[in-house]
Amino acid sequence: QVQLVESGGGLVQAGGSLRLSCAASGSIFSINVMGWFRQAPGKQRALVASITSSGSTNYADSVKGRFTISRDNAKNTVYLQMSVLKPEDTAVYYCNAGTNYAHRPYWGQGTQVTVSS
Repeated sequence: QVQLVESGGGLVQAGGSLRLSCAASGSIFSINVMGWFRQAPGKQRALVASITSSGSTNYADSVKGRFTISRDNAKNTVYLQMSVLKPEDTAVYYCNAGTNYAHRPYWGQGTQVTVSS
């Protein structure tokens, strides 16, 4: 089993920045892919960004050029640097992890990000 603990959410004005962190513990030897999803009120949970243990990344089109995902394998931690935040980025952000893109069963508890206009 893998446990994921997020931190770093909060309230920020449009145009501002935030950094989210997610620390993994437990059976982390099985983890290859880590990433972030988000869920806004009334919407489905959607992928924001992912990163593999080798450093390959992918991003949702809506965040490309504004968000950067990174990973510290020694600390078993993944980060999401969010810049030029927009009100539409407001959501609960969830850390996610798994063995590959098709099998990602582990979730954090979620952290709220609110961007005011």
